[in-house]
Amino acid sequence: MSFAAHYALPFPRERAPVATLVPAVARALTLLDRLARGREPMTLARLSSELALPKSSVHGLCTTLVSFGYLRRQADGSFLIGPGVMGLAEAFVAGTDVAQEFNALWGTSGIAPEETVLLSVLSGNEALYVAVRNSARPLGLAFNVGMRLPAYLSGSGKAMLAQLPADEVRRRFTGQLATRLTHKGPRDVEALLKELALTRKRGYSIDDEAVREGVYSFGAPVFEASGDAVAAVAVCINKAQLGSDRGARHRDAALDVARRLTQRLGGEAVQ
Repeated sequence: MSFAAHYALPFPRERAPVATLVPAVARALTLLDRLARGREPMTLARLSSELALPKSSVHGLCTTLVSFGYLRRQADGSFLIGPGVMGLAEAFVAGTDVAQEFNALWGTSGIAPEETVLLSVLSGNEALYVAVRNSARPLGLAFNVGMRLPAYLSGSGKAMLAQLPADEVRRRFTGQLATRLTHKGPRDVEALLKELALTRKRGYSIDDEAVREGVYSFGAPVFEASGDAVAAVAVCINKAQLGSDRGARHRDAALDVARRLTQRLGGEAVQ
């Protein structure tokens, strides 16, 4: 059973009753989704235009969502996603099997992570971080649960993308890969596909400062019983501390955590 299917309704799709949507709730969720995808402040007029709703309706929705903390209002009157959504994200993360098993792994194995170790799942074209064990060593970047990064830049994201067919990767990403966090990382889909092919061949991914200058990571996929890659583990380190072995012990740590987590999920790690 795939990771997505784990959260499906507990009856076959063909037997599912026709949903009766509550219009006000549907409009509020559509508004939240639009702001979340846009990742930038939006004015009342723009929201009204893009959602094809009267300004009075959008104003009422925004005012209500602000009062619950799901939106916040800027000084210029535009709106952004508010901190209230984090509680929902954390509740979702806490209920995922893979995050629970990742957290349980540290409590039962006696392993103390030398460096930052994180777990992510694919959310659209992004790596969504669902569990993190931060190292005391400074990275210049704090990984937090709920954080999202472009999957084609992050180590864990590329470990998951490498398990997808090339046609699926092309479907998800077209043309240039526009988002840049540093000057590194694949520039277009063909360059990404070459990197993913190398990732599959060697069994792990590398992020060489594409997320943050000075930060280097090794990523490895996590599989469940069906054979699907449902998540990925990454070990993140300061590039200056790679050492003469080019970080081999950190690479092995990422592969080992992914293997242990795969076993806990009933899966079989790729050899």
